[in-house]
Amino acid sequence: MSAKGAETKQRMIEATRASIERRGYFGTGLNQILADSDTPRGSLYFHFPGGKDELVAAAVTRSTGSIEAAIQAADITDPAAAFTGLITLLGDRLEESGWVCGCPIATVALEVAGENDTVQRACAEVYDRWTQALRVVLRATGRADADDLAVALLALVEGGLVLAQAQRSRAPLDSVSRVARTML
Repeated sequence: MSAKGAETKQRMIEATRASIERRGYFGTGLNQILADSDTPRGSLYFHFPGGKDELVAAAVTRSTGSIEAAIQAADITDPAAAFTGLITLLGDRLEESGWVCGCPIATVALEVAGENDTVQRACAEVYDRWTQALRVVLRATGRADADDLAVALLALVEGGLVLAQAQRSRAPLDSVSRVARTML
């Protein structure tokens, strides 16, 4: 693929990523993605022969980066501080977006996980990567319950983000941080 082709593909993925986070799967239309990415329709099916589902799956996969990086950059000697840092990062992001951008994949996962195998697999892979990153932090401190605790912490994050978004308040995230500290 040429450099221009790779750039076009990345613009489409980024436009899709931004749109699905704000509008969800069903609120994201191909015409809007093409307009936002400034790409011709033919580029869509050239780069993503599977159409919207393949493009959304690629965008979901791209969404893993910042959160996984934040977990991996955390101080593994202090899981409570690492978790609080993650909650702060996500809370800042949510508040700065006007309470629109919570978890970059939750909306899509909730909308289509039961009926769209391509997108469901991408969502599951991202959640698995985040859970694994949390496990690494927990295992580094010798936690025997790292597997279960990583899942529980991710569930706290997701639930806290949904509540914060619905209430347009950081209070649920502050509660999640306090509870997580007692668990850690």
